[in-house]
Amino acid sequence: MAINSKTELPEDRLNFEALKSHHKSKAIASISKQQNPFDLLRILYEGAVSGAAAGVVVEAALYPIDTIKTRLQAVRGGGQIILKGLYSGLAGNLVGVLPASAIFIGVYEPAKRKLLDSFPENLSALAHLTAGAIGGAASSIVRVPTEVVKQRMQTCQFSSAPDAVLLIVAKEGFRGLYAGYGSFLLRDLPFDAIQFCLYEQLRMGYKLAAKRDLKVSENAMIGAFAGAITGAITTPLDVIKTRLMVQGSAKQYEGILHCVKTIAREEGASTLFKGIGPRVLWIGIGGSIFFGVLERTKKLVAAKQPVD
Repeated sequence: MAINSKTELPEDRLNFEALKSHHKSKAIASISKQQNPFDLLRILYEGAVSGAAAGVVVEAALYPIDTIKTRLQAVRGGGQIILKGLYSGLAGNLVGVLPASAIFIGVYEPAKRKLLDSFPENLSALAHLTAGAIGGAASSIVRVPTEVVKQRMQTCQFSSAPDAVLLIVAKEGFRGLYAGYGSFLLRDLPFDAIQFCLYEQLRMGYKLAAKRDLKVSENAMIGAFAGAITGAITTPLDVIKTRLMVQGSAKQYEGILHCVKTIAREEGASTLFKGIGPRVLWIGIGGSIFFGVLERTKKLVAAKQPVD
């Protein structure tokens, strides 16, 4: 029987349907990959709430250890540290930590999602490193003044946060609230990038090995390890930042390099590792609490969001 060229064979119809289905699924995949702006806003909101909760819990719980670390780093030569008033400046610090932590995680989470979508799978560590640095840079606008006031109060220069702010501005100008900004970024951008990269990569590896979602205690354990390692590595940067922030109008140091040279010449290079014990303890325990609270809060906040 002759077949007209326009006559459709059953196989042709099947091939056509398969091709149409393939193109349709590709189009759907392409659309789904383009993230809805409302999804990014939801991620930002969830991150901000979770970050604020985690940051406040850590600061309130571990503030005395942080105070001891700051006083160890601030004292010059063989001076003695004061062990009184270990909660000095806590209330004012929490006022700054809440928005700073909210900004950090609120920026970090959407940045991480976008970078992971953009980078190949084998560069996920770079995505986490970059997102951590971006989050740190964004939150530094609030974190630096908070840190300046906190450390001045921890070293007994002021009795209250409002007095500290007013007197710093009166003596040093508004720039006084951002004393040591460069050294803060030098310490915190690598710290944030390394800590969050370590945490995310260890968490991904653990999840693959366990073949399930992680428990709160497991997230906390990974957070403690990531925090302790990063805290130890960045201790010299922390010492420099502390010295520049607490010097006030005395201006013992002219900048980061001058600070390093002066410390090494007058007190020895080992001084750059002052306070490493309390710092590792504080950030290790803090990492455990922070990431444990963070993941738990993210789940709680996500559960309350309406399902699309």
